[in-house]
Amino acid sequence: MATLPTYPWRLAPQGLATRRQLRAMGLRPGGQDVAAQIERPRRRRGPLVAYLYRVDDAKPVRPMTPARWAALAKANAARRRCPQCRRDAGYVIPAELGTCVPCAYPEDEQRAA
Repeated sequence: MATLPTYPWRLAPQGLATRRQLRAMGLRPGGQDVAAQIERPRRRRGPLVAYLYRVDDAKPVRPMTPARWAALAKANAARRRCPQCRRDAGYVIPAELGTCVPCAYPEDEQRAA
C-alpha cells in the first residue's frame, strides 16, 4: 500500500479539502479515496491528522427530502424522551446519565420540596 502524501498544517495545495471544507462548499467526498493528509503538531501527544479529498472529484450534497427531515425529527425526539419515566425531558438526555435529571437524582428533588 502506498503512503499518503503528508503536508504540514495550513500548507496543503490548492484543490484539496477536508470533509468540513467540502461540506462548507456544498460538496461531499462521494466515494473517492483519500488523496492526502495534513498533520497538525501537538505538544504532549501525537499530531492531529486530517484527511484531504480532491475538490474536483467531489459530488454535490444530497438534498434533504421530507422523509429524511421526518426521520431526523423522530430521532431527535427519541433522544429527548426519558426511558424511565417516558416523558419529554425538553433537552437531549445525557449519555452518562441514561435518564432525565429528575430520574437520575430523585433524592435531590425530595430535598428541594
